[in-house]
Amino acid sequence: MGTTRCSLSVPAVLAAGLLLAGPAGAEFALNLPPPATEIARKIYDLHTLILWICFGIFLVVFVPMFYALWRHRKSAGHAAQPFHEHPQLEIAWTIAPALILIGMAVPTTSVVLAMKDTGASDLTVKVTARQWKWEYEYLGEDVRFASNLATPQAQIENREVKGEHYLLEVDRPLVVPTGRKVRLVLTAEDVIHAWWVPTLGVKQDAIPGFVRDAWFRIDAPGTYRGQCAELCGVNHAFMPVVVEAVPPEQYAAWLDGQKRERAAAQAATGRDYALAELVERGKAVYAANCAACHQENGKGLPGTFPALDGSPLVKGPTAAHLAIVLDGKPGTAMQAFAKQLSDLDLAAVVSYERNAWGNQTGDAVQPRDVAALRK
Repeated sequence: MGTTRCSLSVPAVLAAGLLLAGPAGAEFALNLPPPATEIARKIYDLHTLILWICFGIFLVVFVPMFYALWRHRKSAGHAAQPFHEHPQLEIAWTIAPALILIGMAVPTTSVVLAMKDTGASDLTVKVTARQWKWEYEYLGEDVRFASNLATPQAQIENREVKGEHYLLEVDRPLVVPTGRKVRLVLTAEDVIHAWWVPTLGVKQDAIPGFVRDAWFRIDAPGTYRGQCAELCGVNHAFMPVVVEAVPPEQYAAWLDGQKRERAAAQAATGRDYALAELVERGKAVYAANCAACHQENGKGLPGTFPALDGSPLVKGPTAAHLAIVLDGKPGTAMQAFAKQLSDLDLAAVVSYERNAWGNQTGDAVQPRDVAALRK
């Protein structure tokens, strides 16, 4: 019975391997995702080539070896042959691996050179990584915004059913035109992060104090998702990357809208807002920028992130509260939000913190108060 089961299982395994190597294998969940760029296609083809080379090495090396072990086993009466120093064989098994390595190195080098060819780009976006968000700045266009995780906290805490794009959704995606070469210039402000979108064939580290670059050109409109690929803190999974590719005409309209929105935000700095308006806007700003550390309920994470509910800083002088939000706290995870948020958003989030949970101070911080404290 045992022999029968073994004779059936081997063909079954080989058949499964052939099936996966054929057209049906392209849909196999463990394969690389379908490429959306020229670079991703090159990586996909290189991956397939090296996989077949490894499969060939397996057939040439391991199949004869396992056959020899079985055919010349001691229980069948075979004795080991006392031979050594076979020059022809030694030369052959030195040259063969060298040729295989050359055969793998040539196409690999070609792909790496193509990945590093960031010249002649149509658009350059500076990407700054912070715990736990990406900031995108369209160089030469005066457009800059932060991209935060958009998955509701209730899903993360298992109080709601998880969505289709759990931990892979953001409030503001990186928008780029299709058919255009987009160059990314990457850096980080705190620890090492990695901007990674598999379908685009881009995975580039963002390192504090250094500038790295990468590029892609997306063929078709669509939404492409990835995430940070470094262990960048306790909320490592909270830095998704979402790229939305649109036709060039639609991209031009989006860019124009971003400029108008930025101009409107700057114009709004001069007016005063009611406390209710500030608190409502500040709640959304807090959820996108502060809740990951200080938590939605303002209780923080004991021993890691301080609570804001009942905090002497939040309930104390407004200027001190504003200063730490603007400039951050060196040596801690508290970031400087001066360059990340507008005067209105900063005034709104500080007003919200001073009037949320048990902090009913009644203070309404206005955008002009923020502008006066900016360095």
